[in-house]
This record gives sequence, structure tokens and C-alpha cells, in this order.
Amino acid sequence: MLHEDRYCATCASPLVVLEIQQRARPVCKACGRVVYYDPKITVAAIVEKGGKVLLVRRATEPGLGLWSLPGGYVDRGEVVEEAAAREVQEETGLRVKVEHLVGLFSEAGQTVVLAAYDTTLIDGRLAPGPEAMEVSFFTPARLPPLAFPRDSHILDAWQHIRSTNQI
Repeated sequence: MLHEDRYCATCASPLVVLEIQQRARPVCKACGRVVYYDPKITVAAIVEKGGKVLLVRRATEPGLGLWSLPGGYVDRGEVVEEAAAREVQEETGLRVKVEHLVGLFSEAGQTVVLAAYDTTLIDGRLAPGPEAMEVSFFTPARLPPLAFPRDSHILDAWQHIRSTNQI
């Protein structure tokens, strides 16, 4: 149970952990409110240019100094595709058009669900944003050390989709 969830948001009574729908969940015994934790939604964008994909060398943890696809958290109320375009511009200086969903990626026990998108480069000047040490394009066969193993899974899915002309 998270620290902030020790008391009921409805009646302020203490919460207890009970099995509800085959999961341990915080429950208020006084009013019956069940706390359901929502996942965090993140985005990643695949920006391709001349057969190479854009990566960002991270200036923040996790993965400080390692490379990843440009991306980040979706703000509450933000359209997911707009978040993908925003993150690319913030991290790389480039503007993209978000084209197709490559896939949704999640892992057991993790709080993050990642939506990965194929994009088309529009314009901009390639330059690292505040959360990046550097930005560069790499061939998918020769990637630098990645911060997140899922990025190679995303790129594999993207290449498979492209090779079968699904996008």
C-alpha cells in the first residue's frame, strides 16, 4: 500500500488491505471504498531518417548516460499521440507527425504502460533538450547501449510491421 493511501479519500478512515477480485487492494472498512491503482501511461516515438532511428542519450535516471527512444509520460488530459510528438520536440528539437501505433508494451509488476508510435519527421533542428545529453540517429543493427530493454523490443516490432507492409 502506498504511503498516501493509508486513509480513505472519501471518509478519512484508515484503510486495510483485503483480497478483492483476486488482488490485494486497500479497502475502507467504514464506507467500503476500494482503491484501484491506475497505471502510468508513457509514450515512445520511432523517428526514422535514411534507414536510421533517432535515440536520446539520457541525462536523467533511470538509465543516466544510456540511450533510449524519445518519449516520456502522458500528462493527464493529454491526447496520447500529441504527447508522443511533444516528447520528441522537447527531447530532440524535431517536429514529427505521429502516424501509427506500433504497439502497447507492459511488464508484470510494473506501473507503466508504454504506447509506441511510428512517426514521420517534419522539420526542426536536431539538438538535445534538457533531459538529454545528446541525440543521434543509429542503424537498428548497431544500437548503442540502451537504457531500457523494451526499446529493442519496440524496434523489433516496428521493423516487423514495416517488413510486412502493415504501416
